[in-house]
Amino acid sequence: MIRIECQAQLVVRDVDGREASLTDVVPLLALVDESGSIAQAATLKGLSYRHAWGLLRAIEDRLGGALIAKERGRGSVLSELGQAVLRAQRLCGERLDGNMQALASEVASELNRWLVPPTDDLRIHASHGYAVAALVTELVARDIPVDIKYRDSAEAVTALARGECDLAGFHLPRGAFREACAHIYRRWLDPQHHVLIHLTRRKQGLFLAKGNPKRIAGLSDLSRGDIRFVNRQPGSGTRMLLDLALRRIGIDPDRVNGYASAELTHSAIAAFVASGMADVGFGVQPAAHHFGLDFIPVVDEDYYFACDRQALERAPLASVVASLRSDAFRAGVARLAGYDPLHCGEVVDLDHGLASMAE
Repeated sequence: MIRIECQAQLVVRDVDGREASLTDVVPLLALVDESGSIAQAATLKGLSYRHAWGLLRAIEDRLGGALIAKERGRGSVLSELGQAVLRAQRLCGERLDGNMQALASEVASELNRWLVPPTDDLRIHASHGYAVAALVTELVARDIPVDIKYRDSAEAVTALARGECDLAGFHLPRGAFREACAHIYRRWLDPQHHVLIHLTRRKQGLFLAKGNPKRIAGLSDLSRGDIRFVNRQPGSGTRMLLDLALRRIGIDPDRVNGYASAELTHSAIAAFVASGMADVGFGVQPAAHHFGLDFIPVVDEDYYFACDRQALERAPLASVVASLRSDAFRAGVARLAGYDPLHCGEVVDLDHGLASMAE
């Protein structure tokens, strides 16, 4: 089986049509920023000083400005343009990372159908999440062929009902909003034919810039005129949960500045806040942790896979359950901030899993 990687890069083109990629120069700029020395940065990158300067000059030539400045007593530092280039490439990768990983998984699955003997791929349709991505990685490492498609929770469950996938991943809040969210999935799931497999318990909450400069205390602050919010796409379980939570405290979601925005992953939300393009977002805790953001927990929720009851004890689902229950996988999930793998791999009757429960 082959594996595919998708990477985002920025390409600079000057007025004469000459191109230069920022991919090679950005790590060099980052090392100059950390070390204060072009020579040391070149050594750390395994480059000669001359070659390192050549890379920098090529980009400067395309941009028409200096990336490096000299300051007395500080050696080499990034100019304001250099800092902007560093932020631009990082934002490009960070905002697209989740989508690129999802695309890579789908492309690899499609190509492997032509490159390896026919197999019964495990078809997963799931709301994107860090534990889901960890499971896909674990299954691939065990040579279990996976066809992963990241979808809204409702779309995933609908696909299972139509026989288009083997596992449908979705999440449900614990507490006040569970019944309202569960109602969306009940119409597609049959207690006689479907069961749930618990993946993880996790926390969703507010993403804030480090140090919380806007002094945001909770959801009620989203109604403030000086707050810029970045949202998940319509139809996502996270956006549905936020709609309910805001209306419960008397806030019309349509009056929140930026509520109409639509990003496809928790990582994209966190990247927006980390870049300063938004003051606050809403999503799972590992994304905030990864981008060095402050996090205010709002709700605990369960992430489940729904599947056909009769297929549970046969391959490949039996292998999935074994993977979920393994000590190694549970330890990996436990390292994700705000994730709890205590019930990972437990099979839950549909009615019990969708029932209301306290936080």
